[in-house]
Amino acid sequence: MDVRTVVTNYYELANAGDWDAWCDLFAADQVMDEQLAGHVEGRETLREMMRGFPDMYASFANTPRHVVVDGEQAAVVSHISATTSGGGRVEADVVNYFRVTGGQITYMANFHDTVPFTTALAPA
Repeated sequence: MDVRTVVTNYYELANAGDWDAWCDLFAADQVMDEQLAGHVEGRETLREMMRGFPDMYASFANTPRHVVVDGEQAAVVSHISATTSGGGRVEADVVNYFRVTGGQITYMANFHDTVPFTTALAPA
């Protein structure tokens, strides 16, 4: 897969809630720097982490607004709209950076305001 296809699939699979197939987009030795989850190494570590995602969110949508692809890199500006299982709302603008090698995501980082997430995920 080319970089644009990988990135497009990333959002399509996330929005479909197909987290197992979403994890398959990542290389076995992937590295992710995620603002809430921290530094995550390895696809299977990521897969285990994502198993709990459906329990955390009753609904989740990450809508790309602007995509830039340059060689093996991509940056995406998107908007997350979500509802937690406890009824909290999340509205956040996000920037994701991707490095794609051999048709798989080898590195990803996201950047966003954490307040909408921490407020929504705080215990009632």
